Amino acid sequence: MTDAGVTGPVIRRLVGIYDADGTLRGELTYWVGARLGRAHCALCDITHGSVREKAEWKTCRLGLPVAFDTYHRNDQPDDVRAVLAGTYPAVLADTDDGPILLLGPGELEACEMSPDRLISAIESAVERRGLRWNDGGGPTAP
Repeated sequence: MTDAGVTGPVIRRLVGIYDADGTLRGELTYWVGARLGRAHCALCDITHGSVREKAEWKTCRLGLPVAFDTYHRNDQPDDVRAVLAGTYPAVLADTDDGPILLLGPGELEACEMSPDRLISAIESAVERRGLRWNDGGGPTAP
């Protein structure tokens, strides 16, 4: 993917928001709820196994040209919160024009728990929105 001719906002970082709270109680509630089928977060399914971050996700994340920072519903930045308006999980591009929604719950669910599919979905969303990567390149999946 090249950004030749693209003049849209520059992506400084990617931001993922989990559909869970980042407190100890929130993490435990989500973990138990997920095992009982009462809680679900497609972004959690992509980035984490039952307890820790997936090795495949770590590799994919390191291949991105910008940082991919994650937050929970309760600790997300205010400007991100304003864009999402309570819709979780999500992935946004933090650009020089502010945060721009790239992927919502449906698009993350369509990744079917695959870090590689998430990277492809991000690339497609960046292209559709006419955004530019900070270094001029695009993500490269391993």
